[in-house]
Amino acid sequence: MKKNNTKEMIILKNAVENTNEAFVTIDENHTVIFFNKAAEKMFGYSKAEVIGRDLNSILSQDCSQNHRNAVDLYVKTGKPKRIGHETEMTVSRKNGDTFPAAISFSVTDIGGRLFFTGIVRDLTEKNALIEKAISSERMASLGQLVAEITHEIKNPLMVIGGFAQQLRRSIDDEKNLHKLDIITREVKRLENLLSDVREFHLSKTMTSERVDLKELLREIYSMLKEDCERQDIQIKMKIHEKAIFVAGDSNRLKQVFLNLVKNSMESMEHGGMIKVETKVSGGFAEITVKDEGCGISEEDKERIFSPFYTTKSHGTGLGLSISKRIIEDHLNSSLTMDSKEGRGTSFKVTLPVYQETQ
Repeated sequence: MKKNNTKEMIILKNAVENTNEAFVTIDENHTVIFFNKAAEKMFGYSKAEVIGRDLNSILSQDCSQNHRNAVDLYVKTGKPKRIGHETEMTVSRKNGDTFPAAISFSVTDIGGRLFFTGIVRDLTEKNALIEKAISSERMASLGQLVAEITHEIKNPLMVIGGFAQQLRRSIDDEKNLHKLDIITREVKRLENLLSDVREFHLSKTMTSERVDLKELLREIYSMLKEDCERQDIQIKMKIHEKAIFVAGDSNRLKQVFLNLVKNSMESMEHGGMIKVETKVSGGFAEITVKDEGCGISEEDKERIFSPFYTTKSHGTGLGLSISKRIIEDHLNSSLTMDSKEGRGTSFKVTLPVYQETQ
């Protein structure tokens, strides 16, 4: 019987040691006597730094005081304050970072001595998923509202633009023609804005197909080559000789790279060079679009992907926001930016290489 109990204790200890939840056990003097692998990973302390020491050494000041009071209360009165139910709180790591955690407590009486065990779950990922779900619901509702508003605005805009074009054909006065040109341009600008707003707020079905990245970038080069020549801009393509296939939506990816290259073109008013480079590393394709433009200030860097934020004198401020969302809608993909004011900007898109199993 004793042998069986020993075996069960070993199994239980190994299970607790290797679980994903952090297990921390203290005695009634607040001294740590057990600290599993998950606790080491979660809090950033090794067992050697914690075992035999007061639990206060790894707790924030507020959390420490509350925890000690709860332990002292139970030792003196036997009345639980937090024992038996789960509590959510903010916990600190060794490096000073904080994270949301769910903590449940239990107490064990062994030979008249009390031992308290805290089971800690890191809620960072769970909270992020909840926030993403809430954000998706909000975006869906907002998208429907945007669709209705843009529809109502676009119709009268088309009428205004149409009448302006008709009047232009019947007016010879230069001053009035200039005014009609302004009306036509502004109508077009508002139509573009409505189109971008609709694009940003309405979710679209993403396809995941085998996309020839080399051909896609060559197509973009062909589309923008003449515009670049007119602006004294060179596009240098440094693409793998072998074909690179990525998993994604071909049309949406084309939209992203067109926007990134055009963004670079607009940053170089006096000409320059845009370098488009690809490389493959660790199952991912990295595509970099680098320019010699004006660069982005430290202040603007933080908001460059924010909707409706732009450093240009024209534009809707939605191009980069839409591009980032498209890339992040692709599984395991990212769009990042690096820039130095006065020295140019570099955008990097990372996409998974296509696998036949996909």
